[in-house]
Amino acid sequence: MSVEHFPGALPNIVRNPGTPLKPEMFEGHAVNRSAAERRAASLGGRRTVKKDFQAAWLINAISCIDLTTLAGDDTEGRVKRLCAKARQPLAPHIVEGLGIQSLGLTTGAVCVYPTMVPHAVKALAGTAIPVASVATGFPAGLMPLKLRLEEIRYAVGEGAHEIDIVITREHVLNGNWQALYDEVAAMREACGEAHLKAILATGDLQTLRNVYTASMIAMQAGADFIKTSTGKEGVNATLPVSLVMLRALRDYGDATGHKIGFKPAGGMKSAKDALNWQFLMKEEMGREWLNSDLFRLGASSMLGDIERQLEHHVTGRYASSSRHALA
Repeated sequence: MSVEHFPGALPNIVRNPGTPLKPEMFEGHAVNRSAAERRAASLGGRRTVKKDFQAAWLINAISCIDLTTLAGDDTEGRVKRLCAKARQPLAPHIVEGLGIQSLGLTTGAVCVYPTMVPHAVKALAGTAIPVASVATGFPAGLMPLKLRLEEIRYAVGEGAHEIDIVITREHVLNGNWQALYDEVAAMREACGEAHLKAILATGDLQTLRNVYTASMIAMQAGADFIKTSTGKEGVNATLPVSLVMLRALRDYGDATGHKIGFKPAGGMKSAKDALNWQFLMKEEMGREWLNSDLFRLGASSMLGDIERQLEHHVTGRYASSSRHALA
């Protein structure tokens, strides 16, 4: 049995340089919540894939996962185990059964706290798997800006290739757009060559109009990715919120010509979730966004269910979830 994998990542994506703050790109932009919810609800029931086609979509999802550990009891050993899983996300018999030995399948990245970055860099040496680090007082972001910028510089200095920053939600809730823009622009500058993924914490933003506005401002300030959530809010990634962010991403691309990445995170646990978010990306953004250069899934526990579904595809039997430990 051989399952065709989606083609590889885009070879030449010009990095988003940002723009001056342009309120005309978001002020007065209405968002119809009920329409967004109807559109999102139609995905699972209207589109489905089966057998080899489903396996191919799930393999692609693995290549887009940011495999993450953000716990207070993280250790070097846990990070090393996570990195080993990132390097070999599927058991050998599943890889052989799918006929993808030559694919070199890995996850999209490994994401850790700044102090864990050196352990991840060491464990992933010799691979193309990037190390991502949260920063800026994750998850609340309520630290003085000077310290948040210093945390970014620390993580980059330790070897992080990507920085997942959190915005100050107060700026959004108070409509202080200039402060939000200036903050993200300063964070982008502190990142240097490392890519900046702006976490909007959409569950805290109250309205979909705020979600659209925060998305647009983060991109104007130079974000390389926009991301839904920290995973610590009461409500994390949802399909309606993701739809609104993708519409903002598309509008920004139409206005500037730059491709911005998207990362839903938090609350996604199943292989079905992996399919639904990819369907949304395919329908809203097109095939070229279905690769790790422009799309990530912040959902480590999802990998276990994907591996379980792929083993069923190969063997016809469902294994206990304990057979597919995350790390």
